[in-house]
Amino acid sequence: MKDKFIIGRYLPLDTIIHRLDPRAKLIFVFIFIILIFFAHSFTTYLWLFISIIIFMKLAQIKFWFLAKGLTPIWIFLIFTFLMHLFLTKGGTRLFELGFVSIDTDGILEGIYIVLRLMFIIMISTIMTLSTSPIDLTDAFEKLLSPLKLVKIPVHQLSMMMSIALRFIPTLMNELDKIILAQKSRGSEISSGSIINRVKAFVPLLIPLFISAFQRAEDLAIAMEVRGYDTKKQRTNYRKLQWQVKDSLTLLLLLPISVVLFVLKFMGV
Repeated sequence: MKDKFIIGRYLPLDTIIHRLDPRAKLIFVFIFIILIFFAHSFTTYLWLFISIIIFMKLAQIKFWFLAKGLTPIWIFLIFTFLMHLFLTKGGTRLFELGFVSIDTDGILEGIYIVLRLMFIIMISTIMTLSTSPIDLTDAFEKLLSPLKLVKIPVHQLSMMMSIALRFIPTLMNELDKIILAQKSRGSEISSGSIINRVKAFVPLLIPLFISAFQRAEDLAIAMEVRGYDTKKQRTNYRKLQWQVKDSLTLLLLLPISVVLFVLKFMGV
């Protein structure tokens, strides 16, 4: 299970993407996600896909590793596609049976939405795989520091995000152990119909939640023992340094945007 879920994991490699300032990566991903929403044709989505593949290669992340790690998300993507397939109307009517009908616009919109969600997840996962949770927390806190002027608890939000990212792989490891324990007791989790699998999966949630609460309590006690206080000024061991390569990375958004909008307004 943990090999099929890579959200929240960090790959400690030494690549140009890993060495970038986490603030630059956060800004880049945020703007790139906005650009994804402007794509609405197969050509524009192809251009964005090529861009993501280039960043994937620069980060030395294999495509099949990323695709395999996002396997649990495919259920959500298929559900999203089916919703648009049956609910979006327009274009040529391809199939109709009673109140159920399938139109060409429904198929196209379903494909576009799935591609949009998939690209958002892919570019975000590349960022988390190439950035440690500590660096992400510091970058998030630095970028949102102006919000402190309006009394928004930026530090607490950053800490919660860091803990959440850190707990995802931990909980997946714990789920693996629970599944193996249930299989050793004769539970049929990976066999049978989908309904039986869902029924067998429900008992796994109780020990998983208990384990999560225990880990959260242990973490809270450990932080309290070490003198952690949200009201005190926090110091950082690692200092973030903005370099020329970070500025050049953000400038890459300019040609990506230009090509995207040219393809969009050309209608291809």
